[in-house]
Amino acid sequence: MQHTVLVVGALAALLDTASAHGFVTGIKAGSAWTPGADPVWYYYSSANRPQTAGWDSLNQDLGFVEPNNLGTTDINCHKSATAGKLYASVTAGQTIQVPWNTWPSDSHKGPIINYIAPCNGDCTTLTPGALRWSKIQQAGLSNGAWATDPLPSNNFTSSVTIPAKLAPGNYVLRHEIIALHGAQNDNGAQLYPQCVNLKVSGSGSVTPTGGVAGTSLYTKTDPGIKYNLYIGQTTYPIPGPALWTAAN
Repeated sequence: MQHTVLVVGALAALLDTASAHGFVTGIKAGSAWTPGADPVWYYYSSANRPQTAGWDSLNQDLGFVEPNNLGTTDINCHKSATAGKLYASVTAGQTIQVPWNTWPSDSHKGPIINYIAPCNGDCTTLTPGALRWSKIQQAGLSNGAWATDPLPSNNFTSSVTIPAKLAPGNYVLRHEIIALHGAQNDNGAQLYPQCVNLKVSGSGSVTPTGGVAGTSLYTKTDPGIKYNLYIGQTTYPIPGPALWTAAN
């Protein structure tokens, strides 16, 4: 059994070199579509870079943040991220669609986790280290199925519900997939955080207080970061802080 696990893990790592990872292409709220950031724009001059609600980042290889870098600000919105210049307009209580351009879910299995951070003003001028996250939604392993499994059959689209009592204002949504195909190894998990600016409307009155800095969300030894999915696991401990439910 141990030999089989090692072979399967090694094969997953080998296949990863040829896999096409993804990025969030935008936000769909009702019939309204707001583009996200495309990785190819990162090296465009400021005059030529399209302005969107998505945070630009240094992930032209569609790569990931490794567990060894969980203590750096890269874990907030991906590598060397800079704030998006526009906003996606959403309403408290609304379920919005978050499409990825692609995702190799047959090999890259894992949880999908969503956080928000209040900007307390303008999101477009913030740096990743200024954000404080509250977890609003999570899905991991349920009845043998991973949260990532339905992505290909659902046009690579995930969804998140904005808390119904969330106060109006500007927020950053942190939408993340953690791929676990190599997570049985030290520094083997792959984290794919994506950030989008949201302008939330509605009649809610609850704003997150406190929140968690990105550098404190996870450690490389958390059970949900160091995890072996090849040994018949039936449960998965989703990493990170507890769900924030005050605005539900």
